[in-house]
Amino acid sequence: MGRVTVRRPVRRISATGDRRRLDALAAEEPLELRVGGRALAVTMRTPGHDVELAHGFLLSEGVIGGREDIAVARYCDGVDDQGRNTYNVLDIALADGVPPPDTGVERNFYTTSSCGVCGKAALDAVKLRTRFAPAEAAFAVKSETLSGLPDALRARQKVFASTGGLHAAALFTPDGELAVVREDVGRHNAVDKVLGWAVLDGRIPAPGLGLLVSGRASFELVQKAAMAGIGLLAAVSAPSSLAVELAEENGITLIGFLRGDSMNLYTGDHRILT
Repeated sequence: MGRVTVRRPVRRISATGDRRRLDALAAEEPLELRVGGRALAVTMRTPGHDVELAHGFLLSEGVIGGREDIAVARYCDGVDDQGRNTYNVLDIALADGVPPPDTGVERNFYTTSSCGVCGKAALDAVKLRTRFAPAEAAFAVKSETLSGLPDALRARQKVFASTGGLHAAALFTPDGELAVVREDVGRHNAVDKVLGWAVLDGRIPAPGLGLLVSGRASFELVQKAAMAGIGLLAAVSAPSSLAVELAEENGITLIGFLRGDSMNLYTGDHRILT
């Protein structure tokens, strides 16, 4: 169901010489998400775990609140020039009684790694739309446990190790166990995949899990944590100002620059045990 990596010839120039070889690249293909046969969004993603991605996307957009809200997820259409299914079109059938997405969920039929949601209107929408209360998550973790998470995440980034071109996200427990790790060319897709895993595993809302991301913490990633009822988001890189604002308003602990034995606590430091 799609290649995760693609081999391409490359000319390698370095201080030790000039040679040609094959290089592994992270695969990037479009995935069209449909709900009830209606096109909802197209996202550029690394193939794999597409059903999780769809569940996580619909959760973070407020369309569903758990696995019981989706009846069927199936691949359809989408063939290449040889008539083979590309597995790049996924249709979701909502369960009886679940209303279809509002037109506002549609992202101009195209989604990238930064989907362009921002501003006060978006902040208010998140506060109104989330079905769960991340501020009530009784999640506490030791600082030394957090310090070990980036290395644990990197050890499970198998595709990143061969390509160097993927983001990663993980859900972890207070004792530092990585419950699930997913990789993708889009940071938002990686998060949607781990949230989709939680949906399918019946773990939403997820007040007993933290969210870890390998890059920066954007507004959208904090939004996704809020929609899943997650009370702590830790990022290896920096957060944006709007991410900090949203985390504070929703009672989410936001950690940035989680590297080695140091980290920056931007909001909700009561969840960090030192």
